[in-house]
Amino acid sequence: MQEVGARARRRIGRRLLPFLFLLYIIAFLDRVNVAYAALGMTEDLGFSPEVFGFGAGIFFIGYFLLEIPGALLVEKWSARGWIARILITWGIATVVIGMVHTAQQFYWARFFLGMAEAGFFPGIIVYLTHWFRAADRAKAVALFMAAIPISNMIGAPLAGVILGVDWAGLPGWRWIFFLEGVPAIVCGVITIFYLTDRPQQARWLPADERDWIMAELEKEKREKKARMHFSVWQALRHRDVLLLALVYFLAVTGSYGVSFWLPTILKQLSGLSNLTVSLISAAPYVLLLFTMILVGWSSDRRQERRWHTAVPLLIAGGALAASIAVRSHLTAAILVLTLATGFIWTFAPIFWALPTAILTEAAAAASIGFINSVGNLGGFAGPYAVGYLEKLTGSTSAGIACLAATLVLAAIVVLSLRPSELAATGRGPGAKPNITAVEQRQRRPRSIPA
Repeated sequence: MQEVGARARRRIGRRLLPFLFLLYIIAFLDRVNVAYAALGMTEDLGFSPEVFGFGAGIFFIGYFLLEIPGALLVEKWSARGWIARILITWGIATVVIGMVHTAQQFYWARFFLGMAEAGFFPGIIVYLTHWFRAADRAKAVALFMAAIPISNMIGAPLAGVILGVDWAGLPGWRWIFFLEGVPAIVCGVITIFYLTDRPQQARWLPADERDWIMAELEKEKREKKARMHFSVWQALRHRDVLLLALVYFLAVTGSYGVSFWLPTILKQLSGLSNLTVSLISAAPYVLLLFTMILVGWSSDRRQERRWHTAVPLLIAGGALAASIAVRSHLTAAILVLTLATGFIWTFAPIFWALPTAILTEAAAAASIGFINSVGNLGGFAGPYAVGYLEKLTGSTSAGIACLAATLVLAAIVVLSLRPSELAATGRGPGAKPNITAVEQRQRRPRSIPA
């Protein structure tokens, strides 16, 4: 059976992860391409830093509104159908952003892009629980989320090149949205034919491998139900779910604040050309690619989640704070900003292994949607705070200090979460194999896996 299991895991990984990886690259490009378009758009349209920060962040208000229903639809209806719908509508919304002329149009276009993309990320996290065991999940999520640094490594220089064009009398920043919106529409159509909702429907899996993964996932489901059973409403009120939402809000505030403002900050510090700034902006994401994969691998190997989530946040927060002190020294400032950005999203794959380990299907889906929607309000707070504080102070330093503080506070809250009596898989260092199923059912779970 070990040989069958190894074959099944490899086949599932090869079939699903590269395609999901591609989809998330497109998603993240469409989400943050405004950071690079800003190098031309703000000047052409006369947008102030506050206007840009608000427009960049309002995406997440629209995202917030439809996030929980989207995650539940993936669990209850069809991952394939819902993800395809998301891709097609957000591709159209991205193209529309390239047509804006006023601040109000910019706000509305970004808001509707957020609504269009809502449910994509938590839907993918829920979808992975249909195919990967808890013991393999952090690594799978880490490989999927490696699309974040890859998208920036590709998107930054690509945007720098496109900014320099003037096709059909339109400035390059508009072409960034036109050219990066179309792939989402195309991939939405492909998704309908390529993805499979659950293992029992997978004709591309041999029967013995299909039976193995179905049995493994069913066993995990029984084990979770034996020690806990939450309704959707109970899950949303659970202490640890609320704390996880707070952690994600703080971490996302810092992470998106940096992601959206990094090109502008580098432009202010260096005075270099848009293309050069875009190339420099891509460099930190090379480091992020390695830290994401290595930390995800270490977390699965050790079956430990809290410290693997907290330490990258502390490193990123500390490096951001240091960037304020050395901002007058260009090389030093670029180095510490590279370090900060290289760890700023490292927490995410490990973080998302937590709710799927402690909650059963519908409760986990609703909780993932809730955590992601509340947390992504930080995607509004971070960019807007930097723009607003720059308007007040004339410098991005105050905004960067706030972002650093949110990252450190997120790490502190993660470490305040109590390790559970049972590890995520029942085999980790916190497992107590002598506890009977009856005793497990009698215990009210109050904490998360270590």
